[in-house]
Amino acid sequence: MADENGTGAAEEEAAPALNPPASIGGDDEEGGGAPEWMCTFSDLVTLLMCFFVLLFAMSTIQEETFKELVQSLKSALGVQQVPETGTREGLRMNAGTDTTDPKDHAVDELGGMVQKEMEEIVSDVRELIMFNKLGGQVRVEETEDGAVITIADMVIFGPGEARLSEDGRIVMEKVAMVLAQFHYPVTVSGHTDALPMARRNDDSNWELSTRRATSVVRFLISMGIDPAELKAQGFAHYRPVADNGTPEGRAKNRRVEITYERTYIARAMGGELY
Repeated sequence: MADENGTGAAEEEAAPALNPPASIGGDDEEGGGAPEWMCTFSDLVTLLMCFFVLLFAMSTIQEETFKELVQSLKSALGVQQVPETGTREGLRMNAGTDTTDPKDHAVDELGGMVQKEMEEIVSDVRELIMFNKLGGQVRVEETEDGAVITIADMVIFGPGEARLSEDGRIVMEKVAMVLAQFHYPVTVSGHTDALPMARRNDDSNWELSTRRATSVVRFLISMGIDPAELKAQGFAHYRPVADNGTPEGRAKNRRVEITYERTYIARAMGGELY
């Protein structure tokens, strides 16, 4: 009996050792924490997010922001020279302090103001054309010289005539309303086709183009436009925009142009473009 009891006791004492501790299994099943690999994965995701945020910040940096950053670096490092934008890893440095002429900044600012006025003029004329259904008869475009309003001669003049027609006066009244909003010098240019004048007098295309431009100027003055802001000139058929060998081309060449020149606008603003 003793052997049997002793053997039984030994088996009872050894049996619990065959199973893992209940506490270990219980912790895993009841929320003992995330697996160890989750820490590494979380760090990786965080680093990727920081990397893309940095790329986004670098891609949207503006010139003014860069200048502010340069000034901050100068103050922090106690130096007067830092790599400029576009240098390769700071290997190329400025030879000295900033030597930018203040006049260059003034010219850039003036150019921006003039460009804004150009866009305003073009926008207002396009609205005039759209609301009055003048497409194909009046057009406006922005060129290197300025904003050019082009009016076909058949809209405002009779054939070979330099006096505004009744329909022409109506159209010019609407154009004058737009011009009155911008107090800048305006150049009115007359143009003809290459065909000789079929009239009894000795007028040539020079006289016709000049008289048409003068007629438009006089009408604009009657509408309240300052005479000091107006200039008339005629070019006859020597500045064509189409082929004078076809009826369609000649129709395009017979025109009156009203131009707001960039240089004149800049002078009116008290500056000079160069």
